[in-house]
Amino acid sequence: MDISPLQKIRYQYQPKIPAILNESIQSIGFSEGQKTHAKADEEKLSALFPNTYGKPIVTITKGSSEKLSRTLTVGVILSGGQAPGGHNVIAGLFDGLMKGNTASKLIGFKGGPGGLVDNTFITLDKTIIDHYRNTGGFDIIGSGRTKIETPEQFAKASETVKKHKLDALIVIGGDDSNTNAALLAEYFIKEKIPCSVIGVPKTIDGDLKNEYIETSFGFDTATKTYAELIGNIQRDAASARKYWHFIKLMGRSASHIALECALACRPNITLISEEVEAKKQTLKEITETICSIICVRAAQKENFGVVLIPEGLIEFIPEFKTLIAALNDLLAHHAQELNALETADDKILFVSSKLDKTLSLLYQSLPHDIKLQLILDRDPHGNVQVSRIETEKLIVAMVEKRLAELKSQGSYTGSFSYQTHFFGYEGRCAFPSNFDADYCYALGMTAWALAAQGYTGYLSSVRNLTKPAHEWIAGGIPLTMMMNIEKRHGTEKPVIQKALVTLDSKPFKTFAAHRDKWAVTTSYRFPGAIQYFGPSEIADRPTETLLLEHS
Repeated sequence: MDISPLQKIRYQYQPKIPAILNESIQSIGFSEGQKTHAKADEEKLSALFPNTYGKPIVTITKGSSEKLSRTLTVGVILSGGQAPGGHNVIAGLFDGLMKGNTASKLIGFKGGPGGLVDNTFITLDKTIIDHYRNTGGFDIIGSGRTKIETPEQFAKASETVKKHKLDALIVIGGDDSNTNAALLAEYFIKEKIPCSVIGVPKTIDGDLKNEYIETSFGFDTATKTYAELIGNIQRDAASARKYWHFIKLMGRSASHIALECALACRPNITLISEEVEAKKQTLKEITETICSIICVRAAQKENFGVVLIPEGLIEFIPEFKTLIAALNDLLAHHAQELNALETADDKILFVSSKLDKTLSLLYQSLPHDIKLQLILDRDPHGNVQVSRIETEKLIVAMVEKRLAELKSQGSYTGSFSYQTHFFGYEGRCAFPSNFDADYCYALGMTAWALAAQGYTGYLSSVRNLTKPAHEWIAGGIPLTMMMNIEKRHGTEKPVIQKALVTLDSKPFKTFAAHRDKWAVTTSYRFPGAIQYFGPSEIADRPTETLLLEHS
């Protein structure tokens, strides 16, 4: 395969890791803290996870352990959407296995959890691993979104584990994937299958975090990729001086990406879904806020600007949240009738007739395309597929309409031309930043150490991330301490709780303290491309979010 000059050089990059992981295996030990507790639903969770609930937090320390030198057979799964650095997790896991015992074996299950169920796999050796070091993507074994939840799936997964005589299974994924990991860990103990299960925190959305998981891998690279693009657009906007750019950013369940990009780039307007929900803002109020800023800038002869919109915004607007819930229920009970209708207009009319008066009026007020997008098929969790809803175009349509009204009243004298963008897939498989290359490799080595020691139902944890890598702290936290009980498809299920943007956090407060100035002045910052070489304060710098959280 013909590879780029950058890829050739990145192959040679040796990730930086916590000092403890550089020690000989004879000098690595483990310390355990107090028993842990979930923040909610403790009684229900302890009943669902009798064998894995309440386990202690583990820290890898100086010490000794005979188990680390065992010959191990380990399986690995990439689950869910891609995130930069996944290949380095696998490389760190492989190198850890070889550090412990060169006779150990790593098996990669292809296409995500479905590969475990169907026993489709490849054996990952040094030649394969070396081909993917420090590269983006999940193409080494592919990913998938299969959920292991039926008795048949659990039984098949168990057969695969037994067939390969797996000592451990490493699940690299987000909140749903690691919920699956917790369920598998509990199931294997119940069925007396001697296979540890360790999760690794992955999601570019940044919504898998707590004090022990300071960030999920991929967030650093993805936000830096988006920030470069936003900076480029800001420079173009300030040069052409004739367009308002409305940019939707990935992040369905939380606005961490939008907030980080706002801090990095200082655009004129950034909507934060969690704030919209907390203030119970309507679409009309959001529109008014944007229009008021456009009017002020127009009075300054600045008919241009940049607006950042989180992907999941529409689900956080209270009136839309109610509408979507009603649509979900409607589609669950009338899907057959709806699908039988031939035209889009017939489907829209049918849906409108089934909603109550208030919701029907809201639904009818929306642009035609948005109406259709709201009644598309749901995802496997029963949720609206928000990535397919062009929220940025909905906002533009509302703004354009309101500005026309203001112009007819004489209170707006500017000109409004716009461009819309959606930055999502551009960030999922980028070459990982040095930070993600280091962090992911360390997470992989940590997963090896936890698995070799026999821990199960744990999430690989590397923290103290604003310090140089050799000062990072490696260990593991029980998956159950991150869980709560949620109702999905009408049934109560244990799930890892999503970490949302909190309005009392230092990153949000910093943004809130500056946004009024950024709104009416052109205060753009241009982060530029990800740097892999040069001074550490440029090449290894973590996100603004991390720096603020730990300042």
